[in-house]
Amino acid sequence: MKKTQSGFTLIELAIVLVIIGLLLGGVLKGQELINSAKVKNMVADFQNTQIYLYGYQGKFKALPGDDAVVANHVTNGTLATTPANTQGNFNIGGTWNSSTKTDESYLFWQHVRLAGLAPGPVDVDSQTYIPRNADGGAVGIQSGAVITGMAGSFSICSGNILGRLAKQIDVTMDDGDTATGSLRAALAGAAAPADAVASANVNDATLYDVCMMF
Repeated sequence: MKKTQSGFTLIELAIVLVIIGLLLGGVLKGQELINSAKVKNMVADFQNTQIYLYGYQGKFKALPGDDAVVANHVTNGTLATTPANTQGNFNIGGTWNSSTKTDESYLFWQHVRLAGLAPGPVDVDSQTYIPRNADGGAVGIQSGAVITGMAGSFSICSGNILGRLAKQIDVTMDDGDTATGSLRAALAGAAAPADAVASANVNDATLYDVCMMF
């Protein structure tokens, strides 16, 4: 007695391939939406930090973190203070990613939060004190340039951002090239002043620090 073997017909194979294509398309679209949301949040970090600075300056005629009479301006403004000889010179001392609790760049966040301008804990010892971007990198501000060739008074930086997101942020906020303009990207963790990396040379899977100067 002859045995017969059954297999998939061309129609069945076509249906399977269509289903696989739809699933892959859905995954890719989902990832695209996630990336877009991350970029939107990271852009907001830059914009909001600038608003915090100008809001505090407009209200108290001083810079957050550098305010020599912060105790007169906000409740509990003496939780942590910078060295007396560095206060009130309209310079936010320390690096944007400083972990030194007396650096003005570190205390920036305490002052804007105590002033009711920004959300977050005011205790400098809190594990969530330093704000984080959508990928978990630190967000911070300092006086002076972090990336070579940038001009302005202050740098706002967001750390450990994947290259593909860094390029999208630059397209959204600046001139579309991460080596020119007011927003640039450098390899994550590079010592300042760091060299900017052009968009054409940015690796999508590599981590970068993105800084905006104003």
